[in-house]
Amino acid sequence: MQRRTRRRAYAALMGTCVVLIVLAWNVVRLWSTGAAVAMSIVAALMPPVAAIVANLGALDDTDLPRERAPRPRLPRDPDR
Repeated sequence: MQRRTRRRAYAALMGTCVVLIVLAWNVVRLWSTGAAVAMSIVAALMPPVAAIVANLGALDDTDLPRERAPRPRLPRDPDR
C-alpha cells in the first residue's frame, strides 16, 4: 500500500471512531443504552485496527540497513 492510501485509511477509521463515540454518548443513549454501549465497544476496538492498517507495508517504503563489511582488524601492538 502507498503511504497516502494508508494515511487516508487511518484518517477514515479514526474519524469513524470519533463519530461513533459522539453519537453513542450524545444521541443514541437517549433511545437505547445497549446500542450506545455496543457503539462504544466498536469505537474502542477501532484505534488498534487503524494503527495496523496505517503500518501495513511501511517497511516497503523505507530502506532497511544494509549489512556492512567487517572492519579490518589492526594488528595488536606487541609492546602492550
